[in-house]
Amino acid sequence: MTDSIPTVRILAHESAAKIIGHELNRRRFLSFAAAAGATGFLAACSTGGGTQGAPVATGGPLESELSIYTWGDYDDPDVLEAFTAEFGPKITLSSVSSNEEMISKLVAAKGTGGFDIVVPTGIYIPQMVENGLLQKLNHDLIPNLEHMDPAFIGRAWDPENEYTICKDWGTTGFVYDKTVITRELKDWNDFLDAAQNEASGKTSLLDDPASQTGLYFWANGIDWTTTDPAELDAAEEYLVNTLAPHVSAFDSYPGGAAIPQATQALLQAWNGDARIGILESSDPDRWQWVLGSPTTEIWMDNWAIPTGAPNPEAAHAFINYVLDPENSLAELDYVGYHTGVAGIEEAARAAELPRLDLVFLTPEQIETMSEGEVTEAQARIVDIWNKTKAAAGE
Repeated sequence: MTDSIPTVRILAHESAAKIIGHELNRRRFLSFAAAAGATGFLAACSTGGGTQGAPVATGGPLESELSIYTWGDYDDPDVLEAFTAEFGPKITLSSVSSNEEMISKLVAAKGTGGFDIVVPTGIYIPQMVENGLLQKLNHDLIPNLEHMDPAFIGRAWDPENEYTICKDWGTTGFVYDKTVITRELKDWNDFLDAAQNEASGKTSLLDDPASQTGLYFWANGIDWTTTDPAELDAAEEYLVNTLAPHVSAFDSYPGGAAIPQATQALLQAWNGDARIGILESSDPDRWQWVLGSPTTEIWMDNWAIPTGAPNPEAAHAFINYVLDPENSLAELDYVGYHTGVAGIEEAARAAELPRLDLVFLTPEQIETMSEGEVTEAQARIVDIWNKTKAAAGE
């Protein structure tokens, strides 16, 4: 780990007041979950996690199955297979495109939904805990927590890591095809201009409400956590009526197919997924990665166990397994994101892993980023997301 990481402003503890100060109450949280598509309520859940009769991990024998609800192509298959070979549980992966989708499914299921592990982004965790969607971790069963760099534990959303442990953190930018867009694109305004010109009909946006509205706010120098009705109206007007007609896809994982297959020319992307796509392209020099500027987001995804998980012993064992430094390095190489494990940057450079410029960010780059917030405008942001997709014909 380089000396720069512990001094990262955006991931520092002083952000706590900002995040916690904008927590939603239970009624508003449920309203936003309903807006995201939930059809049920939390009648079976109690504040703080845990359901009556739910299995609890105590260090007993591992169950035979493990169900993980996570982001697409977000774990090294070799690591998953090695875990099953060594410990037994057969792993089933289910893919999620947004935190809103994850939360709405848990709310509709009135609990775990059959999942043993979920991977929420940090800013959503206080509300998930408050509304009983996550259960406390048994740290005695996760001794590899000792390998985590102190900079990535004790976050504002879970100061004691009672419910969550860092999986990965990263940022948002875009990738463009230099055979289609021959000029240099440098920032979000260039992205929006190219989307309406050279890349019209070949532009992909992340299928994620916050990143989609963030695109407009970042380009226009507006705080992307704004709750100002006028600024939200302006974002909706632009995204729905100006940008959407030029958008051909909403894809949270363009690195999986769109970049390698060159089906799009301009793609909003998370840095690790962009790295995957470029490395898997038959012509990697065709693609240019651009960190979103003048501002963009920084996020941290986290391992968590949902309330009522049917296989908690296997869930704890798996989380402990991926925190092993050797497995963590394999995960970093596969997904392209910083895992928060101490010494991971030095290990990655010693292993000569490719395109580490898309994994490890400089202090200067990180200074341009900010965490999101779950605010009272969340339902409105989800509504703008839905309207933009509808206007694009999705």
